[in-house]
Amino acid sequence: MGNNKVKVFVNIGLFVSCLLSVHFVKAQNLVNGKKIFETRCLVCHQSDGGGVPNMNPPLDGASNVNGKDIARLVKIIQNGYDERVALDGMYYNNAMTANPDLKEDAIADILSFIRNSWSNKAGMVTVLQVKAAIAKNKAKKK
Repeated sequence: MGNNKVKVFVNIGLFVSCLLSVHFVKAQNLVNGKKIFETRCLVCHQSDGGGVPNMNPPLDGASNVNGKDIARLVKIIQNGYDERVALDGMYYNNAMTANPDLKEDAIADILSFIRNSWSNKAGMVTVLQVKAAIAKNKAKKK
């Protein structure tokens, strides 16, 4: 009977360790995403994610940011965007610079940060989702 108690204790310990690891990884992804945001995105999208009226779209509360189309967000981050865009009833004209040097993990981190900051509660983005989005975007080009 004592052996079963040890097994239960070890299993509970492993479970708690896994939960803490997941929490730590999530927190680290958000920290990395915030650093990238501050160096590459903040000037145009502002520290509050509010953007600049008629120039740079807001990230806070934006339907595109909170939506399910990760592939579109990945494409915009990698390739930039230089067309007039309508977003949530407003138009924005300023071109967004491409970021082709960002690796999949950095893209996942920045999207996780943006989708979980300010009033956004859209959830984390994984490296696997980013890789799938890149593959989807490449397939659309053909």
